[in-house]
Amino acid sequence: MKRLLLALGALLVLALIGTMLTAWWYLDTDEVKAPVLAGHVEQGSLAHGGRQRKWHAYIPGSRPADPALVLILHGSTGDGKSMLATTWHEFNILAEQEGFIAVYPDGFERHWNDCRASAAYSANQLDIDDVGFLAALVREFTAKHGVDPMRVYAVGLSNGGQIAYRLALETPDLVAAVAAIAANLPVEGNMDCEPSGEPVATLIINGTEDPVNPYSGGLVQIFGDSTRGHVLSAGETARYWAELAGYPGPGQKEVWADRVPDDGTTVESIIWSTSGAPPVALITVVGGGHTIPHTRYRMPRLLGRTSHEFDANRLIWAFFSGKDFPTQALVREERNQ
Repeated sequence: MKRLLLALGALLVLALIGTMLTAWWYLDTDEVKAPVLAGHVEQGSLAHGGRQRKWHAYIPGSRPADPALVLILHGSTGDGKSMLATTWHEFNILAEQEGFIAVYPDGFERHWNDCRASAAYSANQLDIDDVGFLAALVREFTAKHGVDPMRVYAVGLSNGGQIAYRLALETPDLVAAVAAIAANLPVEGNMDCEPSGEPVATLIINGTEDPVNPYSGGLVQIFGDSTRGHVLSAGETARYWAELAGYPGPGQKEVWADRVPDDGTTVESIIWSTSGAPPVALITVVGGGHTIPHTRYRMPRLLGRTSHEFDANRLIWAFFSGKDFPTQALVREERNQ
């Protein structure tokens, strides 16, 4: 009997070790120390809707009198500070190089009130005025730092991408362009926003093997929670913005060279662009997950593959700034080798 108990105990220990190793393998991610830059980090809060809303920001050491501003919006269960780590501090580095201000706001109870009517988190159920909060934040930075109101941009991951869509849908005069990663527009029956009908420059980066936001459309599921409801496909989402901008055709499709054959992903793009109309682009990461592509760093495996084919942060800034999009993201700097 004693031997049996010892054997069972040993098996239990082995099972626990196996579970811990499996969890580590799926949850492990690359952590990057904050780089030493000439600028500085600010943090503060803003009273809006009867609540104190918090934010972090990076102010570059050298910038023009009227810098651009980029809102960098976290996903579900995140906050502004965690979004710094999720983007590997790349937007701070870009802000220092390009002279824009990077702002990382906090959602309400770690979520944003986006356009998905069925979402069960508090930001949606309490109808938190996140659009108003973000607009007030832009006004504050415009007054304090002289931000150019014509060069305000928003980029978001997942739930952050969804609130970026909401900004474009409801306040096209606030944002010059938006970029959404791992996010598709909700279907008509799940749409809880009032679109203005005005076009906005839009960049979409989605993976075909995203375990949360289905690339081909359907039910959004995150760890068994399906209350976020149904969304359009990535293609339908891109075509919505392209048609709003007045593009009649299917866009220019390109299959990118496979720069990192062993990462399990490849990249395709469809770009709508012409003089006088805001550009729209869909970057499809074939084999990619609910992740931000980067030439070096990796997000948790639980979210699917992280593509190393390009740096999504640089791609997004290239789209916002109009500087060599999309080729700027394919230039590998020495630090990313």
